[in-house]
Amino acid sequence: MLNFIIDWSLRHRIAVLFLTAALVVVGLLALPRLDIDAFPDTTPVQVQINTVAPALAPEEVERSITAPVEQAIGGLPKVSLVRSISKFGLSQVTVVFADGTDIYFARQLVTERLGTVELPDGLNRPELGPVATGLGEVFHYLVRSTSGNLTEARTVQDWMIKPALRSVPGVAEVNSWGGFEKQFEIAIDPQRVVDRGLTLAAIYERIRDGNRNIGGGIVDQ
Repeated sequence: MLNFIIDWSLRHRIAVLFLTAALVVVGLLALPRLDIDAFPDTTPVQVQINTVAPALAPEEVERSITAPVEQAIGGLPKVSLVRSISKFGLSQVTVVFADGTDIYFARQLVTERLGTVELPDGLNRPELGPVATGLGEVFHYLVRSTSGNLTEARTVQDWMIKPALRSVPGVAEVNSWGGFEKQFEIAIDPQRVVDRGLTLAAIYERIRDGNRNIGGGIVDQ
């Protein structure tokens, strides 16, 4: 077969040149439409389900969160693999779908099933991970503060830089690492609470009611 191709090419040089030129033209026309990536994402179609459970041991996380989530996910169409990991305070279930499955269709199926999961009181609801994988990471950047205030640098990152980057087409997630996240802590004197005939539950309710969002609220950035 190879000898035949060589003999035919030598006898029809003009036709070979014409076909070669046609292939070059087709390649140049297709080049602008090709998705070029230095590190192609080879991960399958998958949906990650993350549940944060502070102060729970891995055994409790597995029994109270991971197992119910896996049971709810079981039986979904086009699911090829379900794997999970239970750590201290964190449950992560990864649902792998068959190749060619639309990622948003897969996330819709998982979301519908998660609505039927019953978890113990006091636990956070499961949340879906971003539409991205570890291979989709683009770059790292560093935010510095001229005053050396790490709280100020983290605040600028979370309230200014991160929202701006999230608005860029193709960006699925922006993660913040380091710095000091601004927090407000309330130190309660137990003796003064008793003297006034209050309870911690009543104080908690008042603080929660005072921080509710209402119509017309304004946030200064």
